Amino acid sequence: MYSHAPTTPPSTAGQPPATAHLPPSRTPLTALVTEPAAAGLFDPRWLRDGVCVPLSVRDGVLRLALADADRHDLLEAIRFGTGHLLEVLPAEAAAIATASAALLERLTAESRNRDEAAMGIDALADAATPGAVAGDADTSDAPVVRYLHGLLEEAVRDGVSDIHFEPYELVYRVRFRRDGVLHEARQPPVAVRERLASRIKVMARLDIAERRRPQDGRIRLPLDGLGVVDMRVSVLPTLFGEKVVLRLMPSDTGTLDIDRLGLEAAQKAALLEAIDRPDGMVLVTGPTGSGKTMTLYTLLARLNRAGENISSAEDPAEMHLPGINQVNVNERTGLGFAAVLRAFLRQDPDTLMVGEIRDLETADIAIKAAQTGHRVLSTLHTRDAPGTLARLMSMGVAPFQLASAVRIITAQRLVRRLCGQCRRPDAQAASRLQNADVVGPALITASEVDRVAPFTADGCSACGGTGFSGRVGVHQVLPVSDAMNALILQQASARELARQAQSEGVMTLREAALAKVLAGVTSLAEAESVCHA
Repeated sequence: MYSHAPTTPPSTAGQPPATAHLPPSRTPLTALVTEPAAAGLFDPRWLRDGVCVPLSVRDGVLRLALADADRHDLLEAIRFGTGHLLEVLPAEAAAIATASAALLERLTAESRNRDEAAMGIDALADAATPGAVAGDADTSDAPVVRYLHGLLEEAVRDGVSDIHFEPYELVYRVRFRRDGVLHEARQPPVAVRERLASRIKVMARLDIAERRRPQDGRIRLPLDGLGVVDMRVSVLPTLFGEKVVLRLMPSDTGTLDIDRLGLEAAQKAALLEAIDRPDGMVLVTGPTGSGKTMTLYTLLARLNRAGENISSAEDPAEMHLPGINQVNVNERTGLGFAAVLRAFLRQDPDTLMVGEIRDLETADIAIKAAQTGHRVLSTLHTRDAPGTLARLMSMGVAPFQLASAVRIITAQRLVRRLCGQCRRPDAQAASRLQNADVVGPALITASEVDRVAPFTADGCSACGGTGFSGRVGVHQVLPVSDAMNALILQQASARELARQAQSEGVMTLREAALAKVLAGVTSLAEAESVCHA
């Protein structure tokens, strides 16, 4: 335990003060109040672990409450960073966690306000300067850099998936998407919209002089204590400036675990059986933002072995996967999906991943590859799994090609997980669930309906008051059986294919969502909002 007193001899000029050890107070503190002078000395980084909080500063000695007596590294960082001697006092861990979180929020807000004020003044001054164009030469402006860096750190800590920078005539707002829901996070000065957009474009290596056409890029940024963050960048010209959207992607391939996708046991078994086959096509479908890419990456990570030659064509690559040959398609240079696929097939591949099948040419090459001994993974945008087959036939793919190539299709959505801290039984939802058509072989029997206990959540500090924390997938996994192939050869409609899937016991997306309700993973209201049909 570090404990310092002002009796220590003063340090030499330019050197941090020496360390003296004195026994700490024996009585743990319960009331923790930080004086402004002590708060002004403290770097917000020292508060993020929630194990210490500053109290006061007197005669060059900073009094500090500490919960973990073994954090010598943290104490040395504080001592060196502040240039003060430390007097360390023990305190209850819960009290320190609460006080440090409140102080961190306050210091972060104060820093943000200072940067916003500086940005507003600087930008308005530039705008008033004859011949100046905001954003062209000022991309290294310190307040803009600090503001954007703090914004990204906050987003990563809070589990944000997307950041939207949206310029309007009188307002410039920043919105975060957390657990699938957008909410307003900031309102920077309107005058700095060009500076922020230009700074992001510089980080993504885009053309800062181009403001009339959409641009796409990528940022890979290390953040203190948060690791390396990969971001997809989309820039779009609007009436009042460039709208920029950052999609934050996990860079840790350790998160690519098939058990984290949310598949039911039978669905997981069917999907694993399909990807373990050496040839054939595996399709993942759903709307934008439904987690298709993460599902494909998870399957690729499982197949990624030393003896496999795996190549992927993506628009753009969202995560680096060592051992996999990833190509960013670029239609403007002639490097489209079809062209990349043709090149892949000349390099003796075992597995191919096509980011998206958008046209008949790409579909035709991918299906022929699946027919000739290659494993092919890809995505489409369709409502459900049976509709995927009908969609490919409507694109012009021959039914006999589909029947021989497609092994399995999984359609998916994402639902929010209930917060484990404030989850509680929902009696009202229980009565509604009895009328929600949940009885079936894939869910529960009629005799079990009365015993169902769905949950809801009221919101707490752990989940930010939303009642939810994180998201999980709901899936419809459709193995293409012989009976299904017979219907494909007859060019059956999506409705007929869906009836066949139901007769084979394939869960619909709605049934999969209700299964999450029955398991207490999500609420009935959330399941109905995402999979209402």
